[in-house]
Amino acid sequence: MPGTFASRRINRKSPSSRQSIMWMLGLLLLVFIAGMLLLSGLNLSYSRDALSDLRRQQINEVVNAGLSRINARQSALASYTITLANVGESFHEMVESGFSGIDRSVLRARLENSLRAHLQDFEGAAGAGLWFEPGVLSEPGTSYMPYFLLDTNDGSLTRMDTESRFDHYRSAPWFGRTLESGWPDAPASAGEVYWSPVYFDLNIERAVLTLASPMYDRQGNLLGMATTAWGADQMVDVVSRITVTEHSFTFLNDRDNRNLSSLSQGEDTRQEQALIDAILALDLAGDVNSQSSPNPSGALTTRRLTVGEEDFELYFAATAGGMVYGAGVPRDEINAVLRPMERTNYRILVGTVSAMLLLSLYLLYRIIQLIRELQASYTDNLTGLPNRVRLLRDLQNREAAALLIINLDRFNQINSLFGNVCGDHVLLAVTTRLTAFSREHNHEVLRVYRLPGDEFAILAPVMAPEAAHQLAAQVRHLVTSDRVYWQQQRLTVDVSIGIALRSKRKPEDAADQLVSQAKVAVLQAREQGRHHLLYDPTVGIEENYENNLHWANRLKEAIDHDRLVPWFQPIHDNQSGRITKYECLVRMVEPDGSVISAGRFMDIANKLRLNRRITELMIEKCFVCFTGRDESFSINLSYGDITEPETVGRILSALESSGIGDRVIFEILESDGITNYDDIRAFIEQVKPFGCRIAIDDFGTGYSNFAHLLSLNVDFIKIDGSLIRNLHEDHTAFLVTSGIVQFARSLNMQTVAEFVHNEPVQARVRELGIDFSQGEYFSMPVPSPGLAN
Repeated sequence: MPGTFASRRINRKSPSSRQSIMWMLGLLLLVFIAGMLLLSGLNLSYSRDALSDLRRQQINEVVNAGLSRINARQSALASYTITLANVGESFHEMVESGFSGIDRSVLRARLENSLRAHLQDFEGAAGAGLWFEPGVLSEPGTSYMPYFLLDTNDGSLTRMDTESRFDHYRSAPWFGRTLESGWPDAPASAGEVYWSPVYFDLNIERAVLTLASPMYDRQGNLLGMATTAWGADQMVDVVSRITVTEHSFTFLNDRDNRNLSSLSQGEDTRQEQALIDAILALDLAGDVNSQSSPNPSGALTTRRLTVGEEDFELYFAATAGGMVYGAGVPRDEINAVLRPMERTNYRILVGTVSAMLLLSLYLLYRIIQLIRELQASYTDNLTGLPNRVRLLRDLQNREAAALLIINLDRFNQINSLFGNVCGDHVLLAVTTRLTAFSREHNHEVLRVYRLPGDEFAILAPVMAPEAAHQLAAQVRHLVTSDRVYWQQQRLTVDVSIGIALRSKRKPEDAADQLVSQAKVAVLQAREQGRHHLLYDPTVGIEENYENNLHWANRLKEAIDHDRLVPWFQPIHDNQSGRITKYECLVRMVEPDGSVISAGRFMDIANKLRLNRRITELMIEKCFVCFTGRDESFSINLSYGDITEPETVGRILSALESSGIGDRVIFEILESDGITNYDDIRAFIEQVKPFGCRIAIDDFGTGYSNFAHLLSLNVDFIKIDGSLIRNLHEDHTAFLVTSGIVQFARSLNMQTVAEFVHNEPVQARVRELGIDFSQGEYFSMPVPSPGLAN
């Protein structure tokens, strides 16, 4: 009764506590808002306009400096063109003043040599020419129009056959782009330079702009036009080096309102294109073309621009070449000068916080109480099931219990193939089935928990081992009986279940001891290929030690008496239908002639550091065996083998002395705990010159293999047997394998299917287009390569 009363009293006070906290939070919020409004109004409104104007003045100066650089560059281009016009006028005057007796071809040669020299001196020029009126430096009725193109790659000059292509220079493409059809040829235009918009010149395959200047004789007669062609990148390069503010952009539009420069220096091309489109839509050329001269007073034209949710101020003006140069500055950066003052305001607000210290301390006390109440929540966010913390708490309160840990098989592959959203969908589907099962057997008797990752737990009263196995079988059948569908894809879900029983809890037992035991049982079940397994505490350390010592002695004796030999499993070529390769596998031959596979003794070999010696024996014996044969053969190497200089040295020596490196395949285990892929790359670079090929074994068991394969020079991918074994009936495995095959094909790698044990699996392998097959369906390992043919 006292406990019940206390509980009810707390429950009655909870609403009052929540209300008081809400009132205090509301009051605190009102005080802060009022203080910020008052202080910001007093400090910011007074200085906002003055500081913003100062900032805009600074931006004007930077933009004007950029405009001056562009005008200087464009004036230089115009000066080059006028210089070229002077050359044409000078040659004509020379002819008229006493050189008429010189052969015309000689004069033309001199003129063209001078034109070539000027073109080579014009940095960045793409072409230059002198286009004379008919009869000028030519026979009456004919035109002389020397025009040269400069190859920017090798600096060579090419003269265009303009006389045969155009009857008059007014029919040349540049004329219509540079001058209007009614252009007056009055002497007053002498020294003027006319600019074309940017266009693509098919002769040099570059975007160019043409500058033209008329040539006149002393009597004011039009002699023709001098033209220079300049790559558009001349302008783009100048603009790209101009920075106004951190997030500003600069632009340059020609007279046809086409953008000649990249706006952004970032990688957001969509934002950049949106800015370009918005600027072109403003047609800024119309705002500046009415000015009598570009930027006459140094003042820039300003406009507002909004793109998406971002506001800009545009500063722009006409350039010396009739283009529009400008910059766009985010308004946020213009107002950035107010931020120091805002920081000052925040310091003032600290004083307000100090005045509210007592109220804040009381509020903190109430919040701490709420946090303690929230800590009583032991629920998994995704599934709504009790989580691991709640499981440990429940285990502490139970003397006897039975615990089942349910681990989803190949769940990482589902996440990798379909994404985390699909993985969550599978977890929710399993949750639904387990909770329904729990309700059928009384929720208080069987409680379901969600553990981290892809694991669930069921806590039940203690029971006999037979009953625990029967419960595990029911749970597995429940989870696997119905397929899970994701976006019309059928997913196969299977589980491995570990069982741990506790009849009485000892004081020294850790809180998570039963959980650890059940997880050990899960791992053992997978190693033994079983769906569920009961943790057996009777298997002690002494027994494992004796077993390890027994195998260590047998292994050392086998090495000393040369009883480690290679066996050979054939690899079937699915294209030719023949056995073209063999995988070399180590076997231990007992004194009575029985043969033991590597799985029985390799763990001990690794612990005793005898695996390097075994690798060296395999290298020696396999090279001898295949020296007189035509098939290729593969040898397994661990990551430790590759990082051992002595082992690598023996491999290189065998390759050099045998001369059969082009038939050697080194298989590197993908799941072998590789810590540094640079070691793998270094080994591959050493053996590749001998013609060796590289295979990645057990592909599909790790997480980072796709990323690392892109950087390795690999020839084969051996798809892990856990995927191939059930390929004919597991749709998820089929989809994962199909993805691996497509990935390998895109990198020009061949694929090998391991553990092909029957015709249905081989049929699926051929359907996926896997290049090679290996497994019981063709042949188990044999003591001699010839026995498998």
